[in-house]
Amino acid sequence: MNTTKFCLTSCSEFVGRSHKPKRLNSAFLTSNSVCSSLYFAGKLIKFAAVRQSDSTASYWLSTPISVKVNAFSTIGAPNDGLEASSERVIGANDLLIVGPGVLGRIVAEKWAKEIPGSQIYGQTLTTDHHDELIKMGIIPSLKGTQVTHKFPNVIFCAPPSRNPDYPGEVREATLNWNGEGSFLFTSSSAPYNCNDNGSCDEDTPVVPLGRNPKTDNLLTVEKLVLEAGGCVVRLAGLYKEDRGAHTYWLQKGLADIRPDHILNLIHYEDAASLSITILKKKLRSRIFLGCDNNPLSRQEVMQLVNKSGKYSKKFEGFTGTTGPLGKKLNNLKTRTELGWEPKYPSFAQFLESLE
Repeated sequence: MNTTKFCLTSCSEFVGRSHKPKRLNSAFLTSNSVCSSLYFAGKLIKFAAVRQSDSTASYWLSTPISVKVNAFSTIGAPNDGLEASSERVIGANDLLIVGPGVLGRIVAEKWAKEIPGSQIYGQTLTTDHHDELIKMGIIPSLKGTQVTHKFPNVIFCAPPSRNPDYPGEVREATLNWNGEGSFLFTSSSAPYNCNDNGSCDEDTPVVPLGRNPKTDNLLTVEKLVLEAGGCVVRLAGLYKEDRGAHTYWLQKGLADIRPDHILNLIHYEDAASLSITILKKKLRSRIFLGCDNNPLSRQEVMQLVNKSGKYSKKFEGFTGTTGPLGKKLNNLKTRTELGWEPKYPSFAQFLESLE
């Protein structure tokens, strides 16, 4: 019997060798720690038989394997220095999503539908949600894992909140791009220098560096992405039925902020479709704006929510009288160049679509 032997000295170290890889029928796995399944070559491998002694556990699996990788167990803490090498062929339409959270997963779903046969990879900070990603058809990997291949299409969706060195994280992501397709960084509309409820579009000047640490962080990242040849999409406030500013305020009931602050919104599905449109254009060093072109005050947003009857709770009101105002975004230039239109042209129309 042709076999490949895998020695797992811990749940975070995996080394594979094939005696006759072209005619691989089965594999043998030894481990110092018991692992009932392993994510291997894009599949969740279940072990058909187990023989365990005091020192080792042995597993046989019948799933054919045509690649060699250094991988991690789905149980136990992974090794941050883990090297992942793969003979998997990366196709011209394959996509790496750095930070496959709410937005990233919608991007993955739409990408798979629009480009059948493409492979979608997701890079995460932890293995907490890898099982969920696998079920969605996303091939997960852990941040810090070294890869021997680069990707033609990369989208960075991870927020700065969980990344103490955000520029470093994004710079690392640009190094995983082979430069052939597109790299896209999903940013925020916060850098636009407008806080008086005035009009704002793609050409509005940005906040000067040094004024605000948050905008400094975003502008620093945007600069390195543009210098690497990637594109940036500055997104307005993301929302969907169970996520967004409106659900946060519903939970609070009362909010001690001013009601006349203007908000700009874009549904998660529309943010995903805009991102995919940009990626497929294979553009270089461009900045785009994502919004629904229907700015609303906080008061107007919550009045629409209360009147819709689609939520069990009612918002009581805003009690603040001071604080900065917002901006009224318009992305006509982005829509004209890309030929893109949102599925939900306004928050009101989104609420009407709810059952």
